[in-house]
Amino acid sequence: MCTRIDKIENHPLIYTTVPTPPPQPDQVLIKVQACGVCYSNLHMIEGELKQFGVPAKLPIIPGHEVTGVIEEVGSQVKGFERGDRVGVQVLWKTDGTCEYCLSGRENLCLKRQTTGEVVDGGYAEYMVAPAAFVHRLPDNLGFEESASLFCPGITAYHAVKRANVRVGQKVAVIGIGGVGHMTLQFAKLAGAETIAVDTSEAKLKLAQDIGADHALTATELDAFTVENGRPDVVMIHVPSQRAVDQAMRIVKRGGTVLMGVCGNVSVEFPEEYSVIGSVIGTRQEMNETLRLASLGKVRVDWSCYRLSEAESVLVKLKQGKIVGRAILVP
Repeated sequence: MCTRIDKIENHPLIYTTVPTPPPQPDQVLIKVQACGVCYSNLHMIEGELKQFGVPAKLPIIPGHEVTGVIEEVGSQVKGFERGDRVGVQVLWKTDGTCEYCLSGRENLCLKRQTTGEVVDGGYAEYMVAPAAFVHRLPDNLGFEESASLFCPGITAYHAVKRANVRVGQKVAVIGIGGVGHMTLQFAKLAGAETIAVDTSEAKLKLAQDIGADHALTATELDAFTVENGRPDVVMIHVPSQRAVDQAMRIVKRGGTVLMGVCGNVSVEFPEEYSVIGSVIGTRQEMNETLRLASLGKVRVDWSCYRLSEAESVLVKLKQGKIVGRAILVP
């Protein structure tokens, strides 16, 4: 549980006992089996999302990529029962009536509630969620490997769609972390030639293992683009001004730079290219992400830690020592 906004090294999290939340009539109670650790959890805890009203309350239980088993079903819930294997993504609830919800862009809902940021999330043994925003897990996917599909998976899938990645394009992905290693796979699935960029040799090795066509350090990228041509799309998944500057420098004229980052970064527009943002994804896109993973089209690279290790895992994440995705298991 996060009790105050502070640097993670100053121990703002406490591992404690809280009452099990009762489900409302339209909710289910989920016994958590796994919860992924996202860099945005760190942004929230350290106060970098305060301008967005996040966290909406303190104390709060972080965690927004959750899988588990339904323990209890609200009186108005239909279609779910005790024992069902399910997952919850960042999008915890929307109003269903605003212009974004009515136009198939519910991820932009003006009154959206986000898991672990506005309401208590999955760094816990139990959590509640509206049944309408709970997703069934495919039978052939385990809890741990599924957890990160509910943030890196859906975020990467939506980002590749937003960038309109097409067959034959060159796509550079800067930052091969939890989201970046999924973005590489979805871009490859869309038919692109993929270029993985990172400062970590371990992460570049992961990129090669999951099928990247090229795996380069940031210092190698400029020379590569001179020899092989500029990428049509550059997707940034690391909160770094240097990464943003490099993306603007190497992207093809008329190309696209997708900003998949949180933080204070600035952009310049010396050439005619598009700079776009991307925010999580819709429930339909979540279902599509799960289906593709169940078919073996993409996979998550993950490692497990105990729930009680959450704070130390976030420190490792901040230091760049997590490869793939860290998963907390109660």
